[in-house]
Amino acid sequence: MPPLVVAHRGASAHRAELTFAAYELAIDQGADGIECDVRLTADGHLVCIHDDVVDRTSSGTGRVSEMTLAQLSELDFGSWRDGEPQRVLTFDALLELVVASRPDLKVFVESKHPARFPGRIESKVAATLGRFGLSKPDSKDDARVVLMSFSTLAVRKLREYAPRLPTVQLIEKMGVQGKDGWLPPWADYTGPDVELLRLDPGYVERSRAQGHDAYVWTVDTAEDVELCRDLGVRFLATNSPIMTRGYLSTIRETAAQLG
Repeated sequence: MPPLVVAHRGASAHRAELTFAAYELAIDQGADGIECDVRLTADGHLVCIHDDVVDRTSSGTGRVSEMTLAQLSELDFGSWRDGEPQRVLTFDALLELVVASRPDLKVFVESKHPARFPGRIESKVAATLGRFGLSKPDSKDDARVVLMSFSTLAVRKLREYAPRLPTVQLIEKMGVQGKDGWLPPWADYTGPDVELLRLDPGYVERSRAQGHDAYVWTVDTAEDVELCRDLGVRFLATNSPIMTRGYLSTIRETAAQLG
């Protein structure tokens, strides 16, 4: 089976990352899933922002955890990238888009750490998913939401607060964590950087032997897409869903011609 294509921060190669426009485009491009990063504001709202500060991706400056939602809402999160103003995207607004979209669309939610509110993010994520009816699927294979983090403690908390949802233990490049394919018992999938696979392609099979399929980030070149497909990666995070789907189609057509 080819990997499922997950839009990393939306279609972030074409629109400002983690904005409503980026996710709308990702869905239009046929992404199988979308990925988002979540942080807590000073007044307890979940927002989709990657960095702990807003300096890189907005018209303002300051730490997300020290700003209220109202303050964040005054900033422009889009013009820096493509000239189109965009307001901060709340987790609620993203989930509204998800539930209104295709029923098979998955959302991969990354709890960002280190954080000012350890534990609170995970609790809030689970509660919000519950309000949208997304926290209790019939099985993990049926889940529309996958939870993940680089923090093993955060993944453990996510499992505690939303036990029916699958989890990914993200792995930073060539870190020793999970090198032999073993993961903590509260992690379902492994989440390596594609660089790890280039250097150690056998990692995917070792993880599978331990019962863990792979979610790989961030895969944008034809060579990396082919590598992930050949290794049997289950989820492939990319900044350009339309280009990645094109690479997969080309690989499939070439294989059919040779076969």
